[in-house]
Amino acid sequence: MSQLMVVSMLLFFVLSVPVAVAIGLGSMLGIAFDGKMTWLVVAQQIYASLDKYPLVAVPFFILAGNLMEAGGISERMVAFAKSVVGGFQGGLACTCVLTCMIFAAVAGSSVATTFAVGAILIPAMVQHGYPKPFAASLQASAAELGVIIPPSIPMILFAVATDTSVGELFIAGIGPGLLISGALMLYVWLYARRNGYGKNDGDGRLALWPAFKQAWLALLMPVIILGGIYGGIFTPTEASAVAVVYALVIGIFVYRRLTFANLSKTLHRSVVSTAVIMFVIANAGVFGFLLNRAGIPAALGEWLGEIFSSKYTFLLGVNAVLFVIGMFIETSASIVVLAPLLLPVAMHFGVDPAHFGIIMVVNLALGMVTPPFGVNLFAACAVAKLPIERLVRPLLPFVGVIVACLLLITYIPEISLFFKELVYG
Repeated sequence: MSQLMVVSMLLFFVLSVPVAVAIGLGSMLGIAFDGKMTWLVVAQQIYASLDKYPLVAVPFFILAGNLMEAGGISERMVAFAKSVVGGFQGGLACTCVLTCMIFAAVAGSSVATTFAVGAILIPAMVQHGYPKPFAASLQASAAELGVIIPPSIPMILFAVATDTSVGELFIAGIGPGLLISGALMLYVWLYARRNGYGKNDGDGRLALWPAFKQAWLALLMPVIILGGIYGGIFTPTEASAVAVVYALVIGIFVYRRLTFANLSKTLHRSVVSTAVIMFVIANAGVFGFLLNRAGIPAALGEWLGEIFSSKYTFLLGVNAVLFVIGMFIETSASIVVLAPLLLPVAMHFGVDPAHFGIIMVVNLALGMVTPPFGVNLFAACAVAKLPIERLVRPLLPFVGVIVACLLLITYIPEISLFFKELVYG
């Protein structure tokens, strides 16, 4: 049964069937082939997959990110980031990375980050002389921080799928997020210096204090969300609702950019994005239940234990497999299906669950910027109005930078666990 499910799912992927539908059809073929289960199992497992309190945060964080874009919060974040790092050659490209890092501290979604920040900074970088393919590739890569800097929707999904603490995963993402941000800034600064781009990046830049006064309410948002979570004021799920309320109040009553017309569009876009993710989770829940029933996790654990003799070779093998999987399968589906299978093996080798969660999220997030199914790439192409082929070559160095950071994150656990141990002991 399990072989039929996996093969049929992969065949549906090849035939360009949507990910959630492919997983669901593979599950249904497995039930039909087994002949010992009723179709009620599908309804039961769909309900069980979605009946988890932390998942309430998913639609709220998606909505919060979209409200930030529509309400003018992201524009003020861009202006503040430019005032901090935009005064030197290559500063506008660094502004893109820094803004994505700040925006990610509330949005939790890389696609929302791509649209919200890219709509402002891609045209700005092109106007300052950067090649449009480079600007779009940088935006797609930097937006990956949306799922690494907490809060993060993929981290919530990993926590739900594996019974891991959401708070521990969130705080474990801070170190890797700062590492990747710093590495991307260093690369784009060297790139601009070497190629002579961005000599006028400081034009139109506000001084730090005026930019801060203009953006302080926007910058207060991540402080409230993350401070509330780690200060014990509210849970990550409650924080997502606070983020929505804050974005609504600021967008409607302070910045006055949210009107009934664009609020309606924002709600519609958020509902569609939420439905897509929830549909994937529901079908992946059925798929995972059937694999567990067939004993696949235990068999996989034994097989991996025989192949890999140490933690280091296991992590290298997992990274290689996840990198390939991330190129072809959507991140949410990969986490929900693979995390329950791989985490027990990782723990057998002595890997901390939060550390392994970060490894999975960072690795699969690379799939968001690699063809053929990189959602960030398609979003950046839509903003820049470029075909995806134009982005492949300038994208390669960014992928190389993130892969190098991933290896550091994998083999130096303290990068992920330092803040976690500081807070949780």
